[in-house]
Amino acid sequence: MNQEQALHLLQYGTTPVSNLLFDYYACIGLNEKEMMMLLHIYRFIEDHHPFPTPGELSERMAITDDECSSLLRTLINNGFLDMHKNEDDNQVMYETFSLEPLFRRIVEAFYRPAEDLRTEAEGEGELYQLFEQEFARPLSPMEYETISVWMDQDKYSADLIKAALHESVLSGKLNLRYIDRILFEWYKNGIRTKQEAKAHSDRFRKSTSSAGKASKEKLPDYPNINWLDEP
Repeated sequence: MNQEQALHLLQYGTTPVSNLLFDYYACIGLNEKEMMMLLHIYRFIEDHHPFPTPGELSERMAITDDECSSLLRTLINNGFLDMHKNEDDNQVMYETFSLEPLFRRIVEAFYRPAEDLRTEAEGEGELYQLFEQEFARPLSPMEYETISVWMDQDKYSADLIKAALHESVLSGKLNLRYIDRILFEWYKNGIRTKQEAKAHSDRFRKSTSSAGKASKEKLPDYPNINWLDEP
């Protein structure tokens, strides 16, 4: 390489990236492929191209267009990436990516013990996988968002959500609307742990069995939420 070529390389530019991203991405539940995708998006944004397509991203990564699309959906669903709709001066709509969710979670990670964050991230990932296993299909973006709201806004623990999923399986009503009502009923009854949920469910099944309400052909509905079947 001659001096002219070396000078050209130096003038190609650099993309400044905070060391916090490298230090904490694993703690917040990102794997290497997801992190590389976010870094490429960051690079595009720095180059004034805030909405790269899956095709443009795949040209810089060792994955296909379809894999890029799937990875983008995962990052958005899991709260690492935002997609905004905007309008220019001519009222033409356009979309942009935002890495603000990623940066916010990195900053939160900086002020929390790494082991706590890693355990929490692993628990969330396991929870999504469990739902997909029981549903026998990938979750939709809306379903991802619903489960995220249960954890982030309603403050239901992952263990309690798993217990509610188990109840819905036993009742033969495998949908998030039914699970949401189970969680709400538990909350009204002061149930906060999976142990309390199990004891509550056991008492209900025992009472319905002794009253002769149990059916051999169909599992009983969950208490107080039979109206969920109504349109």
